[in-house]
Amino acid sequence: MKNSEMSGSSPFKMRLVHLDLKGAPPKVSYLSEVFPLFHALGANGLLLEYEDMFPYEGHLRLLRAKHAYSPPEIKEILRLATLNELEVIPLVQTFGHMEFVLKHKALAHLREVALFPNTLNPHEAESLALVGAMISQVMELHPGARWLHVGCDEVYYLGEGEASRQWLQQEHNTKARLCLSHIKAVACHVLARHPTTRPLVWDDMLRAIPEDQLSASGVPQLVEPVLWDYGADLDIHGKALLMEKYRKCGFLRLWAASAFKGATGASQALTPTEHHLRNNMQWLRVAASGPSDMLQGIVLTGWQRYDHFSVLCELLPVGIPSLAVCLQSLLHGGFAEDVKAKVENFLGISNLEITDFISEGAGTFPGSDILALVTHVGLHLRSSVDALLERDSLLARWSTVVQELEAALHRVFYPDAVEEWLEENVQPSLRRLQGLLQDLREAASPSPYVGQDP
Repeated sequence: MKNSEMSGSSPFKMRLVHLDLKGAPPKVSYLSEVFPLFHALGANGLLLEYEDMFPYEGHLRLLRAKHAYSPPEIKEILRLATLNELEVIPLVQTFGHMEFVLKHKALAHLREVALFPNTLNPHEAESLALVGAMISQVMELHPGARWLHVGCDEVYYLGEGEASRQWLQQEHNTKARLCLSHIKAVACHVLARHPTTRPLVWDDMLRAIPEDQLSASGVPQLVEPVLWDYGADLDIHGKALLMEKYRKCGFLRLWAASAFKGATGASQALTPTEHHLRNNMQWLRVAASGPSDMLQGIVLTGWQRYDHFSVLCELLPVGIPSLAVCLQSLLHGGFAEDVKAKVENFLGISNLEITDFISEGAGTFPGSDILALVTHVGLHLRSSVDALLERDSLLARWSTVVQELEAALHRVFYPDAVEEWLEENVQPSLRRLQGLLQDLREAASPSPYVGQDP
């Protein structure tokens, strides 16, 4: 069934799955397995947040992560997306969340505040040249992209750099004006070189800016804001008012952003599906109460780290049941019994449980083995080590589970992501157990010095 036929009852024409590649980026082989599932579940687009997984070249080559995708791999990802009728929107951060760029010594002079690598100094001409070069390289591998997301969320410490302090002392200059001028410069850069590509921006830096300032800035004619809120009880009326405000300012199209994982705790290992279902249902209510003709679509975000230096949260395979529940509910207007049955069928799970982490049947979807093993680790490892019920046999049992999980993870993720996840979620408990067993052995064996003269 075509997605165009599937979206009959959904107010969201576009339903994008966000892949946050700044942590545990999946191998291309795994993406080839999950893209058909995304399509079957009702997604018709991808928001690809490459961060350091993009194969930057030339003077930007230092931005690449160890396992960055190669240009042929990017082309293969795009081919697989097209094959599964998933329109790709690349995302390039251009203002805040620039840690993966500004952490490098060669680019540290472009920080807004010298101590913090997250925000770009908007006063430096070199700053715009830098993000311009990043955009050019990304767009070169995404010819014909209808949208480019330029980030611009959580621009912490803006206005606190020395150049900003001096600029803000001048009459009529405000942080809002500073923010809008950089967004405008980035958007103009994109549109001048790619006139058929519309820039998207996260909306949090725009929310508090007064209507008249937003209107006068010229920004509403250049970008499409993505209104994000991942709360299970988000304020529907407040969102409808915000949409109306943006409409009055001159924005022609708006997007919504919910979450299917990675929004309930920086070190969350298991996905609380019910929270994400409620969040997406709230967005359906927002769509029904606001100027619906403006809504272009919804991005189901799947965060993998809260920022570049943060720990990993839920891995992609762990969040897939939640993604399935959220996409199908957006498509059919709720999570009724018939929708639940559809989701169980897609996932190969005999009885899907959304209120806790235990479902009957591990599932047959790509990565379901990882979900089953991560659930086992998440629910039982720490408690069983704390209990230390069976000493040596306990260590042997957990070592077997961990080996199986490690092998499953290696099929989907690169070695550094596997190592990081295990180090965060498994190794500390196993080390405690090994240490304790060693202590017990030493305590139980007689000292060689007993009965000898000192």
